[in-house]
Amino acid sequence: MVSFKSVILALATTGIELASGISVTPHDQYSSSVGVLGCKINTNRVAYWPSSVDCDQICVEVTANGRSVTLLKIDQSGGAYDISFDAWNYLKTGYPAVKGHIEPGGGFSADYKFVSADNCRSLIKTSSGKLPFTAANSMNFVSSCSAGRNSWVGNNYELWNIADPVCNHGFNEICTLAPGANQATCPHPLGSSDVLKGQDVLNILYPSGDVVDAS
Repeated sequence: MVSFKSVILALATTGIELASGISVTPHDQYSSSVGVLGCKINTNRVAYWPSSVDCDQICVEVTANGRSVTLLKIDQSGGAYDISFDAWNYLKTGYPAVKGHIEPGGGFSADYKFVSADNCRSLIKTSSGKLPFTAANSMNFVSSCSAGRNSWVGNNYELWNIADPVCNHGFNEICTLAPGANQATCPHPLGSSDVLKGQDVLNILYPSGDVVDAS
């Protein structure tokens, strides 16, 4: 018979964190403290949590009211367990955050567990399936995940010549990073302030459900 202790040890060695009770609150403005590009992921499925963003534990499953969502944990909050408003409303009501199905309110109890980052692949919209970062401002995090480590982010990142997480400036192009280099090489100048068109990031405002451009 398998003991409870052995199950705990097995989970610990795989890096999967056991479900824990939290109070989740709605977040209605996309951001990423490590520079993940909102125009290339599903911004309705993001976790904004107190702990720093990790190179491996970047995908979290949150469960409440008999429903579950899988979220990219790519931003650090000031203390709250915020999740995208759309995900929050789905867990609460079973509906997306659209007019007629929104129930305003504070936090509600939920459980979570970190799962394999591959479970969040469907939330990434790049053709490669790799997590998109701003080449101009994400190098510290990307380097920390790559230097001598076999981390998920280190093996699954992609650098883009887009200057900010809400994709307002730069060029919609992939950059390369030479071995040992600390700056990416892009077809156009890195970190350009040129206005970027066609890569919109949309926020669903709480509690109205109005959809607005993040810029």
